[in-house]
Amino acid sequence: MEHIKAHLPMVEMGNSYAGQLKNTRFEEVLHNSIEASLRSNSLVPRPVFSQLYLEAEHQLNLEAYKGPSNEEGEEEEEEEEESSSPLVHYRMKTPPEGCCTTDGFCQAGKDLRLVSVSNEHIELPSGFLLVGAKSSDLAEQLLVCAVDKRFLPDDNGRNALLGFSGTCVGCGEKGFRYFTEFSNHINLKLATQPKKQKHLKYYLIKNSQGILTKGPLICWKGTEGKTHQLGSSSISSIPSQPPESPTSSTTVSSAESIAGTNQIAATGIQQAGSPSIQVPSQATPGFSVTHNNREFYKHQNATKANNFTVKTTLRSSLIGTLANSGPPKKRHRGWSPDSPTASETSSIQNNPPAQNSASKTEHVKLTCLTQPSHLGPADSPLKASEESVVVPDNLLNICGIRPVIFKGHGSFPYLCGNLNDVVISPLLQNCYGNIQSLPRVYEQHCTPVTMVASVEMQILLTVYYLVQLVPDQAPLIEDLEHILVRAWQESNLTETKHYQQSVSQLAPYMSSQTLAVTPNQLTWLAKLAASSCKNVVKIIEWTNSLAEGLTETFKLLSEGKLHGKTFVVIICTTKNQSTESCVVVTGKRQAGFLARTMLSPKEHLKEINCELVAGTVGVLEAFFSSLCPDGDPDTLLEKCNLRGNGEDSNFTSPLKKFDDVLAQRPTICSASNKETCQIHPIQLAMARKLLSHLCAIADSGTQNLDLGSFEKVDFLILVPPSEVAYQQTVLRVRQSGILEELGLEAVFVANKCAEHVMKLAVEDQSKFEAFQQNVLNSPYTLFILIHDHAHWDLTSGGTVPQNEPFLGLADRIVNCKEMKDALNVLTLQVTSFPFAFQTQQTCISPYNEIHWPSSWNNGVDLYQENTKYFGLSDFIDSTYSGHRLPLLRYDHSFEAVVTALEERFPTIHSAVIWTYILIQHYSTAMMVTAGYSKMKNYSSVETLEIIQSLINSTRSCSSSHGYMVLLRIPSVSLASLAYERLCQVRYRLGLQYCFEIILGTPNTKITIDQHFLTQLKGWQKKEDPNWEPQTYLDLEDLPCILILSGTDHYGESFPRSAKYYDLRLINSTCLLRTALEQELGLAACYIDPNANGQTGAMNYLSQSDLDKAGSTDDEENVTIEASTVGDLIKENSVKGERSYSYHSASSRSSKASSLISDEDPFLVFGTENSARHSSNVESVNTEVSTLASDLSKLKADNTKQVSILEKHRINSDQINSNNKSTRRMSKSISSDSSSIQTPITGQMLSQCPKIKAASQPPTVFLPKFVYEIITKVDNAGVAKLSSFLPHHSVQWITPFHPSLAKMMTSTEQSLHYRQWTVAKQTHMDFDKTQSRNEVFHPRRLLLNGPPQVGKTGAYLQFLNILSRMLIRLMEVDVYDEEEINLEAKEHSGSLQKENSLWPDLETFSKLKFDYTIHDPSYKDASPIYSRDLSSNKANKKNEDIKPQRHTARIRLSKYAAHNTYHHCEQCHEYMGFNSRCQLYDSTLHAFTFSSSTLREEVQLHFIVPKSKEHNFIFSQLGGQLESMKLPLVTDKNSDYVKSPVFTPTSGHYEHGLFNLYHAMDGANHLHVLVIKEHEMAIYKKYWPNHIMLILPSIFNNSGVGAAHFLIKELSCHNLELERNRQEEFGIKPQDVWPFIIIADDSCVLWYSLNTEIPKNTSSVPCEKAVVEKNVSFKHVLQHIEATTQISHYALCGIRKWSSKVSGLYVAEPFSCCHLHDLLMLNVDLTQNIQYNQNRFTCGDVDFNLRVHSAGLLICRFNCFSVMKKQISIGGHKTFLIKSKVPDVPMSISPSQYICAPDSKHTFLAAPAQLLLEKYLQQTSNNLFPLSVKNHNHPVLSMDCYLNLGQEITVCFVSSRPRSLNINSCGLAFSGILLYLCDSFVTASILKKFHFLKGATLCVICQDRSSLRQTVVRLELEDEWQFRLRDEFQTANSQEDKPLFFLTGRHI
Repeated sequence: MEHIKAHLPMVEMGNSYAGQLKNTRFEEVLHNSIEASLRSNSLVPRPVFSQLYLEAEHQLNLEAYKGPSNEEGEEEEEEEEESSSPLVHYRMKTPPEGCCTTDGFCQAGKDLRLVSVSNEHIELPSGFLLVGAKSSDLAEQLLVCAVDKRFLPDDNGRNALLGFSGTCVGCGEKGFRYFTEFSNHINLKLATQPKKQKHLKYYLIKNSQGILTKGPLICWKGTEGKTHQLGSSSISSIPSQPPESPTSSTTVSSAESIAGTNQIAATGIQQAGSPSIQVPSQATPGFSVTHNNREFYKHQNATKANNFTVKTTLRSSLIGTLANSGPPKKRHRGWSPDSPTASETSSIQNNPPAQNSASKTEHVKLTCLTQPSHLGPADSPLKASEESVVVPDNLLNICGIRPVIFKGHGSFPYLCGNLNDVVISPLLQNCYGNIQSLPRVYEQHCTPVTMVASVEMQILLTVYYLVQLVPDQAPLIEDLEHILVRAWQESNLTETKHYQQSVSQLAPYMSSQTLAVTPNQLTWLAKLAASSCKNVVKIIEWTNSLAEGLTETFKLLSEGKLHGKTFVVIICTTKNQSTESCVVVTGKRQAGFLARTMLSPKEHLKEINCELVAGTVGVLEAFFSSLCPDGDPDTLLEKCNLRGNGEDSNFTSPLKKFDDVLAQRPTICSASNKETCQIHPIQLAMARKLLSHLCAIADSGTQNLDLGSFEKVDFLILVPPSEVAYQQTVLRVRQSGILEELGLEAVFVANKCAEHVMKLAVEDQSKFEAFQQNVLNSPYTLFILIHDHAHWDLTSGGTVPQNEPFLGLADRIVNCKEMKDALNVLTLQVTSFPFAFQTQQTCISPYNEIHWPSSWNNGVDLYQENTKYFGLSDFIDSTYSGHRLPLLRYDHSFEAVVTALEERFPTIHSAVIWTYILIQHYSTAMMVTAGYSKMKNYSSVETLEIIQSLINSTRSCSSSHGYMVLLRIPSVSLASLAYERLCQVRYRLGLQYCFEIILGTPNTKITIDQHFLTQLKGWQKKEDPNWEPQTYLDLEDLPCILILSGTDHYGESFPRSAKYYDLRLINSTCLLRTALEQELGLAACYIDPNANGQTGAMNYLSQSDLDKAGSTDDEENVTIEASTVGDLIKENSVKGERSYSYHSASSRSSKASSLISDEDPFLVFGTENSARHSSNVESVNTEVSTLASDLSKLKADNTKQVSILEKHRINSDQINSNNKSTRRMSKSISSDSSSIQTPITGQMLSQCPKIKAASQPPTVFLPKFVYEIITKVDNAGVAKLSSFLPHHSVQWITPFHPSLAKMMTSTEQSLHYRQWTVAKQTHMDFDKTQSRNEVFHPRRLLLNGPPQVGKTGAYLQFLNILSRMLIRLMEVDVYDEEEINLEAKEHSGSLQKENSLWPDLETFSKLKFDYTIHDPSYKDASPIYSRDLSSNKANKKNEDIKPQRHTARIRLSKYAAHNTYHHCEQCHEYMGFNSRCQLYDSTLHAFTFSSSTLREEVQLHFIVPKSKEHNFIFSQLGGQLESMKLPLVTDKNSDYVKSPVFTPTSGHYEHGLFNLYHAMDGANHLHVLVIKEHEMAIYKKYWPNHIMLILPSIFNNSGVGAAHFLIKELSCHNLELERNRQEEFGIKPQDVWPFIIIADDSCVLWYSLNTEIPKNTSSVPCEKAVVEKNVSFKHVLQHIEATTQISHYALCGIRKWSSKVSGLYVAEPFSCCHLHDLLMLNVDLTQNIQYNQNRFTCGDVDFNLRVHSAGLLICRFNCFSVMKKQISIGGHKTFLIKSKVPDVPMSISPSQYICAPDSKHTFLAAPAQLLLEKYLQQTSNNLFPLSVKNHNHPVLSMDCYLNLGQEITVCFVSSRPRSLNINSCGLAFSGILLYLCDSFVTASILKKFHFLKGATLCVICQDRSSLRQTVVRLELEDEWQFRLRDEFQTANSQEDKPLFFLTGRHI
């Protein structure tokens, strides 16, 4: 190596000139050479020194030639070789996580493709130029880059600085200093190491229109520059061909050009790869035609014609010089010094524009044209030794076809000459390229298997595929790709296993050559395969070049030697070169089909319009007129018209005779009209499912939808721009009554419904603008934007052509920023074909997809429907039946005529031919039905069946009800032609009153004749004289032919009277799942399975056969009964195997029709197949006669009819071969029936078509090709239709995608498409690739259901129940109970002033305390004795115990308290869901204080969020919690509540009303939740921004008394701390606010009570009316806090709300009584009074009594009331009394709550205090027998109140000194209750009271020792008698600390 370096001359930095060595790249080149050697198998590696040493280039002093460099051609050839060989791509740097890796986009997701940004304005930094980069994965695209021009070469290819400086034009990122870094950023997928010289190809310039286009080549390494590439900048600009051109993607040159003499003469001289030659142009300026990857446009400076020949003669000498100039500057891997170099050049040729000739059949040769660029990747230029291929003249006229050439492997040669007669397709080449990418897909799945099928194996599999096609079957690239992928997968299965075994065994991995096939084997195997298919596939082997093989193929075509050959496979196996191939399709049917598949629907329509303008229909008319031996049809029609106007004729007499009979029949039909507007159970189920998904969004916790904040619902429905679809939706909205349900329409207004339905048309945009304004103005209204038929327009709003402004409007509405960001807008997209929405860029979450369920499962009606949906699967199932006519058919005879005419007129568009033939068939069928039987041979049996059924249907109904025939013609022009022609024929035949013909176009209204309009008004009972049908549903029962036009279906529904759906003219070349299923979905409907006594939904045959022409009694008997066949079908049919051939559907249709009519049902035009099957005539006659005899026996024996039909199934080919035998068979069966000549004289059916249509599905006629696709399934049972691309707006991400499984659900299909499809650039979701911030839109739903299944009714019902739910969400169930025991208060209001706002202390202190409990929740509580207690209230009945509490439903107001389900913008921060702060950002603090009651230190824990720390005082050193801030008494702030609010809660973490933001009206307040320790985590999860007080763990099983006790203990200690703290600031202790609020967690609303004098105009004075007004919680608290001398009140509270407002509250505004649920507690005054921490029930009554006995004031503000919400879970209901023994079910009675001490009683798992309270409440009647219903002798209760049941009265007495007690003088008690009595209870106190003899004593203590000590201390044995058996304990174990009590009797 050192020796080599010593001999290398040194060069300066900069570009390397010719002859100089680039030693700076030595290591890199050496590395590349070694890498190439390792990759190469048999080729000679590239020499290192030949790459480094660049010899001087030969300068050619040719004035005429300044062409592109050889480097470009060589690099393109190298890329071509690399793309066709299985090389491993250059391993690029792994992109960052989340970056875009899509080809053509930068890592930021911005589009860089030239076709996308050509119209955009790009800002360039100073000194930068736009250049185009080429990627191996985007052969047809250029990526736009901005590069500093200092690093680009000059015009001579020199003076370029080393290095790189670039900017991304997509995202604008700058500063890329290395091309490798830049290539990674723009996702430039490369096969080799990134080099700017190799991948920056073209300058980009703007043309005269300002569009950025591809300019000249960048001249690297000394070749001629861009200034010599093209004549001028105007020449360099390459205008793109308009996309509307219908021929731009099919034929190589659809335009026909007239070339001058010089150009034609020069064709033979000019060779492919020659330099650019300037040819005089005759084109108009600005006109361009694209041919074979070359742009032809007019040059401004064209050279003279005589220079053309001279310059082209220099080609041979030029090539010779280049070929012998030594080693190339950049050799291929296989180059050796003795191998010649091939110089490849590019040429730009100019030809005159195409001119259409008058005859449309003459074609003028074009010179040296290549394929259109958009048909496939650009071809590599030809080698110098190769020759171009000349397409022969008159090829189309000679062979009658326009061959389709599929490019395959290798370099495709240039084509010259008559390029109009060939079609070039890149589909096969792309298919092979996709197969090459499979290893990369495997690498993505972490399986490093890189072996691919060899070129030879791919060609061989292609031949195998072509061989197995049936004669009339056209090849599909999808099928071939599936075969190649499957073969690759199967071959790599063994490879993968071998690799995995080698990895597991740590052995070296050696790749096998399973798919290796040599070129010699390929040719032999291909010919062997072709020989087995009757030479349908011909193999042409050539060893020199592919061009010679194509030349030979054209020669054979011109000589007619390929007649009968369908495919020609050309294989070129050149030594030392890769195998090349191409496929030429020469079959007429196959070539025509493939040519049509390359046209888009718009191009189809444009070609059709052009041909109609050119008068091609006249050619067909002349041809048909000349063929008709019975006379010209038009002449016959004219004669018919003349006779109908006055002359007598047998031609129309049958019709007149029938009309006379019809006129004498009654006009009343027995068929009743069914209700059209009804909600089916399955629609209601779907509506509920939609609502469930909506609630799931609201409950997701993402704050994307707050249902609780909405008050009502509004909506707007978007429909396609179809007048019928628009009126149909408006009608359904009106019929549903949804506007009245939503409150949007109080009184019926005709135009109100139309305001909620918008056509996606420009003229209707004002409706959306109004909707958008309502969204902004009504934040409390939930708006539903419904995009119905959503799959119709998925066009992105930014890619809309100017001639179609309505496209993209849906995107501009649904995806506009205002709609997407509005929190009160929900978007519902409704479709029958959701595939286009299920891509990787979709905005809809898979969880937000709602799929329509199947209403039947295993024959069971899941939703109890009266009707059954009959959809596509049911139609397909009907084809599996071998005993009846399938509902899905194709017309074999019609297709035969089409094929013959397409061969006769190959230049006429197939759609024109198909439509014209069908018009002829309909016309002749009407003539035959009218009586002209000679014309029957010029129509098919299927068409005859349709017309005869249409006309005869009106004869079977007294009201002339009839059938509808829907004729689908996508082209509006052809539909108009058919309409005019059929109307003309109908008029001339005099049938204008038999049936109507309607032309249905998207943008027009329905127009019908006045005669039929009168009929419709009578049937539908329309009295409006101006009424007209607005929808197709209005045409119910009208006999008519509806010609439905338009490229797409717009979602219109059709009446059930539609019996035939003629889809024979649909575009069968548009192989998309959505397109095909949409056409077939037209016929979907609901049928009545039980109509007319039938039991099955599939029983359709017998009745449909009766509708056909010429039905008689004999034929009705011959016809198989539906019920019998239905039973036999279930037993004998096998769905997996269809019992007829691919055309037997038409055969059975013809057979059945022949049984009905005695005329030939088959078309004898051209007498096709008669010669071929002449030998089978006799056998057919024999079989037919046998069948006739068997059928005659069916009348007597119906049990054998199925087997007979199965036995005598006739082959359709044999029937078609002999029409006479079929005719004889028909006559023998029904000799007495009417013939087709007189069909209307047959027996009239008595059943109305309306009744039949309700139970019979319609019949659908399809093109044969579509029929085969629909009904075909693979070996796995998967329908072929499911393998097609789902929608034209999406594409597969890779051909390596799995197929849909047979039993996939809709959800599984959605996930499949979401994984394997992406949106195209024109798709509305395509922009999501550029901004992936939001994965799915949170408020977007997708409703998917089959066509015509009832989706509109479902979402209208969804709006209804959604509105009801919102109203329900705004309502709560509150307790509505009137206060009890009000009679005791009748004398207590005399001292107060009415309507006083605040109590007067002096006056209020004089009020007597009301001992009576008035709260209705205490109905079962013991009455409290007082002198005012009445006996009727004390003595309650047992049946009043625990009555059902009455509730009322109240709508929430803006001042309501909410639970955790409420989320609105106002309270997001209050709830802690603000995105700016961290969720659960809170701190746990300990707070310790000494409790005098517990006589120990208590440690509580606070959870304080960061946002609430300002309410507390923390130490400066350790941050310890010191106290909770308290305000001052003198503080006055209207936006502040001074009293801290404590809410004890348990089990209500979801339903507790802790959101007080709205209740406090946004005022600042301190709210503390008091919870148990074991519930801390769940409460913290749901309420992250609330302060929480955690009780010690010892209180986990305690009741609410423990929470109240600790709240008060904490508040007392905190008050003392705050007084000490604020005293340091000079504040007096009494000035610190001493009140706290203790509120229940179910308080929801607050009301104030006022009196108003109603306005009265009379002189009589009016009484004051009591009015309740909803107020905020803040208002109530601030009002109470403003009370004068508030510190003198111990307790303040409000009453419980009741709907029955009593005037007593107004007369007595304040009461001194018990307070419950919500009270304001004066901590200072009640320091010595504590809550009982052990209590579960009645703790508030006990506390009220002890406060009053202490002489403190208790004030209730009667002017305020609080509503309590009914919460059915949590709270005290969580305490369940059950056995402590696990898994022992037992019912526990209250008597089992206690037991004798030391007994073997079953212990209970419940707190001892709860058992005691429950026991005393429910069994005290036995404990205190003398006290039952004896209120005059109550039970004495010392220092406590316990509920002893409602029949026992309790007298509360306090033992504290100076306490206020009831005067007990003269009162004898019936018992005494001593509950945990303390030292204040003494024997002397007890001796003051008097007891009845036999009164009961009950002493309760903590343990047995205390119990005995209490008895001794109180000297109870002196007056009370005790027994050992009277000692009890609660049924607790010792570890649960039971309570003990002793009972005794008074002596």
